[in-house]
Amino acid sequence: MSVATTAEKIAEILLWPGTKICQFFGIQPTDDAGLIRSMFNMLVYLCILLPIVWIIL
Repeated sequence: MSVATTAEKIAEILLWPGTKICQFFGIQPTDDAGLIRSMFNMLVYLCILLPIVWIIL
């Protein structure tokens, strides 16, 4: 049984949306060195964080 460090747990939480979207489409999240998962994560966090920035500014 492996013990995940705090950094690994945080990374897993941050990468969770992209991982779930990749699984939904039947794509391995680690294919293409994780670039597809990274793209999905950027889109998710863009949609979440951009309105927050607009509200603050």
